[in-house]
Amino acid sequence: MKTWAFASRNSKEILRDPLNLAFGIGFPLVVLFLLTAIQSNIPISLFEVENLIPGIAVFGLSFISLFSGMLIAKDRSSSFLMRLFASPLTAGDFISGYALPLIPMAFAQVGVCFIAAIFLGLSLHVNILLAILVMFPTMVMFIAIGLLAGSIFNDKQVGGICGALLTNLSAWLSGTWFDLNLVGGPFKAIAEVLPFVHAVDAGRAALAGNYAAILSDLSWVIAYAIVLFSLAVFSFNKKMKSDSN
Repeated sequence: MKTWAFASRNSKEILRDPLNLAFGIGFPLVVLFLLTAIQSNIPISLFEVENLIPGIAVFGLSFISLFSGMLIAKDRSSSFLMRLFASPLTAGDFISGYALPLIPMAFAQVGVCFIAAIFLGLSLHVNILLAILVMFPTMVMFIAIGLLAGSIFNDKQVGGICGALLTNLSAWLSGTWFDLNLVGGPFKAIAEVLPFVHAVDAGRAALAGNYAAILSDLSWVIAYAIVLFSLAVFSFNKKMKSDSN
């Protein structure tokens, strides 16, 4: 109940900034429409909506990191969080309270992307729901990245790390804009160690009904989500102890 009460407060804080919410949902849609228009004039298989939409959904989720990071960083810079440290909430309770309201927001963001893709020619079938569900570990991973950054850095630093840096990393190293095999070498090797391309490939496999291929890529994302969430709890706990002394 303590965690849910804290999560409710954070939900209200998120909803107080509708402009950033609209940007986080709207910008990936602009990219989707733009690349679909390119595909209609210069046919590229990578930009066909079935291949494109999982990558756009993953790219859109990178903005969730910015929301989560800014939320926790701003609280850390104010006296609000210092007062809450006197409560019986643990570091895990705090991190869960920040994460819970962001999960519906992440599902809404992914859902809007897939609905837009249907209007752009994506066939309506049950695998769309599977692809959205497969995105859940990716949602948790991006939320955890933001919470980890917000537990360590101030709000200006979080803006740079989770804004410019993370969105570019998730875009260029996910295989959404171009086939990584065309670049190859160290670039492809680095991309395959990071979770972004695996998140996109898992979504593509789910959408295509290639069920056997989902788990091999999704396991990378799940592993990253668990590690990053654990690091966020550990870092926040360390900050709690240092700020309380």
